Amino acid sequence: MKNKKKVIGNTVFFFALFGLTAYAVLKGKELSELAEVLKSVKPAYYIAGLVMIVVFVCCESYIIYRMLRLLHYNDVPKKNCVKYSFVGFFFSCITPSATGGQPMQLYYMNRDKVDISVGTVILMIVTILYKFVLVFLGALIFLFRHFLVAEYIGKAAFFFYLGMALNVFCVAFMLILVFEPTLASKIVLWLFQKLEKFHILKKKEERLEKLQNSMIEYHKAAAIIQGHRIFIFRMFVVTLIQRLIHFSITYLVYRAMGLSALGFIDVVALQSVISISVDMLPLPGGMGISEGLFLNIFKKIFVGGLLYPAMLLSRGISYYALVLISAVMTGVAHVTIKRKE
Repeated sequence: MKNKKKVIGNTVFFFALFGLTAYAVLKGKELSELAEVLKSVKPAYYIAGLVMIVVFVCCESYIIYRMLRLLHYNDVPKKNCVKYSFVGFFFSCITPSATGGQPMQLYYMNRDKVDISVGTVILMIVTILYKFVLVFLGALIFLFRHFLVAEYIGKAAFFFYLGMALNVFCVAFMLILVFEPTLASKIVLWLFQKLEKFHILKKKEERLEKLQNSMIEYHKAAAIIQGHRIFIFRMFVVTLIQRLIHFSITYLVYRAMGLSALGFIDVVALQSVISISVDMLPLPGGMGISEGLFLNIFKKIFVGGLLYPAMLLSRGISYYALVLISAVMTGVAHVTIKRKE
């Protein structure tokens, strides 16, 4: 019942924020003109965008699948890994700071007999790769495309540098948890002791015993991953491709609008800046701030009344379509579980 209330609360918050964002973005705009521009885009571009979204999600599924095989969970089929990814993206999209995604993924993984501690290590590695790629792309932009910051980003540069700093801190902290498992155990045990001390949790010896057993499994999984550095590098490459596919949706929109003055690398770099800026902010999918940054950064690129349609199309495919598709897949997963029960 608690979980249901939380899901309902997050959903209400999501739609309220969506409504406020839509109102702020579309206030004073001629909706008929926006609709005309969106209608003029060839259907092939919409289809290509949706295909890119599905490939984007399946890249994570592939990483989870390979890590499960590495950790000797050979009975989990590929389709289940696809389910984990769609469920994760859906709950990440509707919860602040994407906090709801991984717990729900762990729930579904545990139903497939994947130990929670092992699932935690896998999802932590996925998150580290996800955020490290952002830091990597941000560093490349700073070194080789710094003129974009001066010419297009302007005042929004503050969010870019803040996002970089927060992601670097987050990656460093999570790397310590994975590659220093003893320290991770101490931190987790210390947290539980504090929760018991302040009577937030009741003191139970069996809980401590279960926690210690889970940390043993956590250590084993972390040790296996540490011994496969080349494997981790390959998963980094997959994650890099995954992120570039997602950012390329904006370039797809750029071409769909009949524009070609700016190259693929520059458009993708500017979209990367937006993602880096909003990734650590406590808003579902960076909603509101993402739209604002898009309008600010791309105002010199999508000219002649194309800016708002471009923003609606880019965000519509890369985020809102992702939410919708993930919601459908999550619903299917939930119904399937209920039938089995």
